[in-house]
Amino acid sequence: MGFWSHVVEPGFFGSQAVQNALLAGGVVAAISGVVGVFTVLRGQSFAGHSFGDISATGGSAASLLGLNPLVGFVGMGLVAAGCMEAIGVRRVRGRDVATGIVLGLALGVSALFLYLDTTVHSTTGAVTTVLFGSLFTIPASTVPVVVGCSAGVLAVTLLLYRPLLLSSVGDDIAAARGVPVRLTGAVFLLLMSVAVSLSAVTVGAILSTALLIGPAATALRVAKRPGTAMVVAAATGLVAVWLGSLLAYDSYSWPPTHHGWPVSFFIVALVFVIYLAVDLGHWWQQRRRDTTAAPTTGLSGPER
Repeated sequence: MGFWSHVVEPGFFGSQAVQNALLAGGVVAAISGVVGVFTVLRGQSFAGHSFGDISATGGSAASLLGLNPLVGFVGMGLVAAGCMEAIGVRRVRGRDVATGIVLGLALGVSALFLYLDTTVHSTTGAVTTVLFGSLFTIPASTVPVVVGCSAGVLAVTLLLYRPLLLSSVGDDIAAARGVPVRLTGAVFLLLMSVAVSLSAVTVGAILSTALLIGPAATALRVAKRPGTAMVVAAATGLVAVWLGSLLAYDSYSWPPTHHGWPVSFFIVALVFVIYLAVDLGHWWQQRRRDTTAAPTTGLSGPER
């Protein structure tokens, strides 16, 4: 108990706000890691990043109308995914163009809603919540919704595991195996939009990409199989969120201000540190293999 008393501040596990944060944040981190593996494999990281920015439009609109931000985040994410699919996602270039068009429009509307939030309600709290998240202020009534949406995304992702994997390797190969490539891609866009929207509730719209891409990229560095990578990515995101929440809670006792640091900062920083450590480890192992496999100098046979 002596060690833990120095690591965990009193009241951490007994706080209802912390319990809500650990449950909702942990579930969202896990599902983001699972979806993120396919996002990286399919080369749709830009789309994932764009969903984070686009979901800010829904979050700011919900705040302006006095609704739960989660409704705005998820609703706008689904609308954006539908628009991208309607414009065209058959080729990588087409996906980027469609994403860019929808992203540009959404950012403009988001700027308008955030401006109205600050002028109509005379407060900047909505801007901070939408852009940088509010993990410790998630209402208890929102947690079951977050868990339910995450469970739905996980179920559909596991159901589409094989079609997604085949289409990630190549559309032609997937089509030859009878996979409905266009439908599979459209469904995955919807899954990605929901995952990003849920993570926007925890770390904010701007930083939501960190939970989607960071753990997945880390997992794909250490795991050879996609299934294993999904488990590693989920665990990595879970550790980042839980440890980040602990550090944010403890930071209220840190000098000199004792005001606390944003939990989103700790989560994103931990994701980056974990990825950097794994990447350096991978580089070191590769260097050792190359050194071991290097041929010895000297001449043999007719060259002597």
